[in-house]
Amino acid sequence: MKQFFHKILYHLVFALWWLISAMPMPLHYLGADLLYLIMRYVVRYRRKLVRKNIAECFPELSEHKRRLIERRFYLFFCDYIVESIKFFSISHRELKYRMEFRGVERVEESLKKGRSCACFLGHYCNWEWISSLPLWIDPAKGKCLQLYHPLKNKSMDRLMGYIRERTGSTNIPMKQSIRHIMMYQKQGVPVLVGFIADQAPKWDSINYWLPFFGHDTAVLNGAERIARKMNMDCYFIHVRRKRRGRYVAEFQLMTDDVAHTPENWVTEDYCRRMEQNIREQPSYWLWTHDRFKRTRQKYIDRLRRLNRHHDLENDRFFDHEHPEGVPVLEWEKQHAESSASC
Repeated sequence: MKQFFHKILYHLVFALWWLISAMPMPLHYLGADLLYLIMRYVVRYRRKLVRKNIAECFPELSEHKRRLIERRFYLFFCDYIVESIKFFSISHRELKYRMEFRGVERVEESLKKGRSCACFLGHYCNWEWISSLPLWIDPAKGKCLQLYHPLKNKSMDRLMGYIRERTGSTNIPMKQSIRHIMMYQKQGVPVLVGFIADQAPKWDSINYWLPFFGHDTAVLNGAERIARKMNMDCYFIHVRRKRRGRYVAEFQLMTDDVAHTPENWVTEDYCRRMEQNIREQPSYWLWTHDRFKRTRQKYIDRLRRLNRHHDLENDRFFDHEHPEGVPVLEWEKQHAESSASC
């Protein structure tokens, strides 16, 4: 009975989503304009967090300029929502017009050599449309994979899988990424895998800290570990918005010899490039995300609150200055002394 219900729900949502998606793009953008007024002035969706993030990342800007970034962000965010809806039925021809990729020939050279590629990007511009990359890659040279977290609701999971695979890519669960990449490599098929790595890691997944927009930031380095293990060429996808509904994504080679780079070098390079990309057009990053909520002191306080005394005594903070790690209690003592001297 439950399986029957999920099947009915899937087809109902599919039909409704397709009908809405099939509307002409100008009507979608009209809806985005109306949604903007609701999101910013009525609901005030995460407005305090957005203002806090922008103010902390751009302290050198005047209040007027920061509010301008905020206004343009909400306009873009509503465009992103309707563009994601349109992605359900948009033709491949129109999608190639609206989401342009450059530097593809360099990636295809890596694939031609039998080298798999790790492509690093962020929640910037329309990251959903980045999954249209298979329309630009010769399928004879390699396979495009997308990592995702399976949804608990089977109907929605199936629906999102359909949307993200309709341009030719293959979805693989995040926890099975290495197994699938190894499987394709054994078959002699190089793969191109996209990693969105600018979100805040979960507490127990924090392995590295580095400066990002002036914040001491906990970062994800799992993508780099996969790239090292699979010996993949590493690319950064630099994105910019040309105008409403038009984006350009350019592949920038980070390294084609990851084995001979220092540990966490790829993660550091990615974060530098990501920050620079955001600074070029700051309104198109996901400012509603509480990116800087994890701090070292909060990490230590959490261990104390959970009575994890063994971790408190043995955990270490790793960063560029301490590649071998510094004990968390030693860091706390040094931080307290430094704050007292100031």
